[in-house]
Amino acid sequence: MKQINIGGVPEHFNLAWYLTLKEGEYKNENINLRWHDYYGGTGEMCKALRDKKIDIAVILTEGIVTDIINGNPSKIVQTFVQTPLIWGVHVAHNSPYKSVEDLKGTKAAISRYGSGSHLMAYINAKNNNWNLEEDLNFEEIKNLDGAVEGLTNGKADYFLWEKFTTKPIVDQGTFRRIGNCPSPWPCFVIAVHEDFIASDTETLKTILQIINNTTAEFKDIPSIDKTIANRYEQKLEDVQEWLSLTEWSQKLIDKKTLQHVQNQLFALNIIPKIVDYNQLTHNVQ
Repeated sequence: MKQINIGGVPEHFNLAWYLTLKEGEYKNENINLRWHDYYGGTGEMCKALRDKKIDIAVILTEGIVTDIINGNPSKIVQTFVQTPLIWGVHVAHNSPYKSVEDLKGTKAAISRYGSGSHLMAYINAKNNNWNLEEDLNFEEIKNLDGAVEGLTNGKADYFLWEKFTTKPIVDQGTFRRIGNCPSPWPCFVIAVHEDFIASDTETLKTILQIINNTTAEFKDIPSIDKTIANRYEQKLEDVQEWLSLTEWSQKLIDKKTLQHVQNQLFALNIIPKIVDYNQLTHNVQ
């Protein structure tokens, strides 16, 4: 049986992977797919791909595009979630800041440099016409638990994270959400280390086929809203809203979309250059 390692964030977006693993669908194809949770998000997964601790990552588009351009030997093989990620802009409950404009020049908590929380802080700054060199400061906090600690004790002032994931923390009065910042592109892609692509494309095709069959019908799974609410400790109405806003994809991200991502990242000085579409993607279909 072939052992393949895959990584992703332990969030509701990835429930389809858990369901296919639970049903033994990969083992039926002689594939031992091992899932690894990455609480540190995109930056931690980029490092795991580089170090070959994982073969596949379900990862934020902007993060992996940046890291491939910076030398990560991986390729995007598919979009996973087609819709944008809605990032909430959070402050501590007792923070003096009431609006996103109040945060200009303060310190953003980020899981690590190169992560989604880091890159989206630039998008948020650009959306609000801030000076990217003078008005952005960062504090590395590793993960969501680190953000709770960092904002509560004043090490950082605000934190961008997916708003439905943080909603329970807002509901319990630890964070306040003072704004939203949607990613201006499809949020999650599937990235694969080049060595795995080169050595076993057929296994990769099978894995994608299995997950795509599930995501194509994900919203039709009986009581899927209740399953998500229970597993991720979310309110049922929040899950239903999230499901109504979220669309999965079974196709490779297109050239125009990747050009748009690169144009934005280049304008923000996050990437040093814009590269050809084929340097970022590999079509396994």
